[in-house]
Amino acid sequence: MIIAILGRQPDIGLAELRQVYGLDKVQSLSSGNALVNADVNINRLGGSIKTASLLSTISIGNDQKILDHTQKEILKSLNGMPEGKLKLGISLYGIKVPTAKLNAFMLSIKKNIKKTGRSVRVIPNKSSALSSAQTLHNQLTSPLGIEVVIVRDGSKILLGRVNGVQDIDSYAFRDRSRPKRDAFVGMLPPKLAQIMINLSGIDISKGKTILDPFCGTGVLLQEAALLGFDVYGTDLSEKMVGYSTENMQWVQEKFRVNPEIKILAGDAMTLTWKQPIDAVVCETYLGQPFSAPPNSNKLEQVVGNCNHIIESFLQNIHGQLKEDTPLCIAVPAWSDGNQNFTHLPLATSRGLAKLGYKMTYQSLLYYREDQIVARQLLCLRKITGQKARTIDTSY
Repeated sequence: MIIAILGRQPDIGLAELRQVYGLDKVQSLSSGNALVNADVNINRLGGSIKTASLLSTISIGNDQKILDHTQKEILKSLNGMPEGKLKLGISLYGIKVPTAKLNAFMLSIKKNIKKTGRSVRVIPNKSSALSSAQTLHNQLTSPLGIEVVIVRDGSKILLGRVNGVQDIDSYAFRDRSRPKRDAFVGMLPPKLAQIMINLSGIDISKGKTILDPFCGTGVLLQEAALLGFDVYGTDLSEKMVGYSTENMQWVQEKFRVNPEIKILAGDAMTLTWKQPIDAVVCETYLGQPFSAPPNSNKLEQVVGNCNHIIESFLQNIHGQLKEDTPLCIAVPAWSDGNQNFTHLPLATSRGLAKLGYKMTYQSLLYYREDQIVARQLLCLRKITGQKARTIDTSY
């Protein structure tokens, strides 16, 4: 069993795990994390920041009871470890223990380990949990590293040993080192692109070509290629087609991948794409950026414009997709500054059904607290025998 420590928006990480490993294999924990009955490869996941092998489960008690049990598990983990200086860390999720007490506990373990003749360095806690950067840069998943996680689930405590951590350096490299970037057309994070590909539910054994009809600078094409897919990108802008082409050449050189690549200019509202199309994953038109909530008239105008473009795209592509083709598309939603969101008229189960699609998962919202334009993630399948219709655009 694997404990998955989920990221900033655990509902999205949980949905990703369930789509990749199966609903029956993933259990939600009360601390906002998950327990997975499968071999989890964290490098294929965008929404999990750490994974840990489950060591033991105990009933919840006072802090000292939990820490005493943790010490036993840490000392037990030393058996079979290679010679050399150990690195030791601890992270708590869903449990509150003062940081000073936690660091004092780790120093006491250090003394006990040194009594066995082993040299050890403890990674100090700045908060209850070590960050991904601390885990990664201190090599706590290496043969000489130990990071224990203590995770609450209701009346139980789960203890695990970290065996995987999100490679934040790789994400940063894939994001910032690409030869072509353009903040004006939007900056889809590579991590979110990876999540969306997984949320689509595409089965690589049945088909491996992913289409992005709004490819921009090619972030989604990049992440799909790194996951082993062939990629097909189109964009209204010739400039963006050039950017995506150059960026994909960079991906091939830096990561030694060799997918089939097609990148062409075309309007997603009218274009006829070539087959095969095994899944559609894209960030659609998000409208203009805002640094503050727009007034009601401006909001109505922007919502109407975005809804028209995205509805026209969904109508256009519907007849070009095989039955049951999976889609994961990011559409805009607008915050009023108090976490109340205005959504597109089409972004409902009923609205999407009229367009010939069914929602395969509850819609998910990806955003930062200071962000006005959020991304609503729609996981869809083409409905068998359903024709796309125009829907009411009032909201």
